Amino acid sequence: MGAVSRRAVLAGFPALLSARNRRPNILLLLADNWAAPHASILGDSVVQTPTFDRLANEGVLFTHACSPNPSCSPARSSLLTGQETHRLGAAANLYGPLALTHPRYTGSLEASGYFTGYSGKAWAPGQPPAGPDGQRRNPVGNPYADFDSFLRERPAESPFCFWFGSHEPHVPWSRGRERVARMKAANVKVPACLPDKEATRQDILGYYAEVEEFDAECGRIVDTLRRNGQLDNTLVVITSDNGWQMPRGLANCYTHGVRVPMAIRFPGRVAKGTVRDDFASLYDLAPSFLDAAGLRAPTGISGASLFGRRRRNEIFLERERHANVRRGDLSYPIRGVLSERRLYLRNLEPDRWPAGDPEHYWAVGPYGDIDDSPTKRMMMKDRPQPFFDLCFGKRPAEELYDLANDPDQTRNLAADPAYQTVREKLSASVDAHMKQSGDPRAAGPTAFWDRVPYTGPKFSGAPID
Repeated sequence: MGAVSRRAVLAGFPALLSARNRRPNILLLLADNWAAPHASILGDSVVQTPTFDRLANEGVLFTHACSPNPSCSPARSSLLTGQETHRLGAAANLYGPLALTHPRYTGSLEASGYFTGYSGKAWAPGQPPAGPDGQRRNPVGNPYADFDSFLRERPAESPFCFWFGSHEPHVPWSRGRERVARMKAANVKVPACLPDKEATRQDILGYYAEVEEFDAECGRIVDTLRRNGQLDNTLVVITSDNGWQMPRGLANCYTHGVRVPMAIRFPGRVAKGTVRDDFASLYDLAPSFLDAAGLRAPTGISGASLFGRRRRNEIFLERERHANVRRGDLSYPIRGVLSERRLYLRNLEPDRWPAGDPEHYWAVGPYGDIDDSPTKRMMMKDRPQPFFDLCFGKRPAEELYDLANDPDQTRNLAADPAYQTVREKLSASVDAHMKQSGDPRAAGPTAFWDRVPYTGPKFSGAPID
């Protein structure tokens, strides 16, 4: 199957388990900053993702999967708990702790007899809280050198739950450089929000090479299961924590920061070649995993099992503090809503710098919510317009984009008289969701997330994890 060329929304998955005693293994393959649509099956003509494509063809491809918060540890906290990040207190911030009081799907599975573990990047970055015994255990489970080591220790009678957290395609884009040689920079599609310069195209090629490295890593894990005869009793999810690290991507609620690839393979329960165009979120994975294992998800969570009948035509987005890059440890809070046609964002503190202070404060460097890359350095030096203002400049209190005509979100329509009815409707939708979901910001400004301790390192000359 090539690029997605049809629209098919499944009316409802078949019943997952005909017998509750046949519990599936659960395998999560998680990239680090991989944005949609950068997979060959999603229509990208340069990058090659045979593992992702095969899993999608053998299961279900989600064309509108999103991270609820475009920041690494908040997104991973949401994935683990099934909650929007404003319901997780300090964990809505990068490096904010995920309290033990928030139930995690890994703990529920482990308590029910699953053998759990991870390799690579788990819940991170941040310091896990100390348990009753004083030990700090990553909320994902116990660490293993690799998937093979995990399988060797797994009790034969136990189903497993494994989290593979790749470090790809995180900056610096230095791995897999031999892959770049076969790619043509001229074929790269540069988003309209970025300057079409050689540095930009070369950065995208380096990022593509690491996407392919991630895809190859996942292929080796899937092949191990296939050789062991366990693949067809394993629920496999392949996705990412948030979007890419180019300017206006990571740490932004624009689509380059929140839309992620996602495919699920679950043979016999998920029809092959299904394409779902409704909105799915990372916080739907926790209840989906529990559903597959025959367990009940906690009541009142934000997510819903992707194996049920619930369908969304929009999804709510948010962020608090990403890196500590504003004097006074200030957050840059955003709330918004994304549908297929519109993106509405509310910048709750528009006087602050969305990309971080122009002068280095604590982490990363100047404009530190944009991680280092040749593209960032070029833009800071040359200040090409309108791209510099789009990526580095201050933003108005409200933003509204018509995605059908402006897919890269360069023309803010929030003040356009022709769009006032649309803006008011979406603004009211965000207000209602904030109140319904218990968002502390629904009651007005709060300094809570500014005051959460930042446990990340002071700038050391390298981009943060």
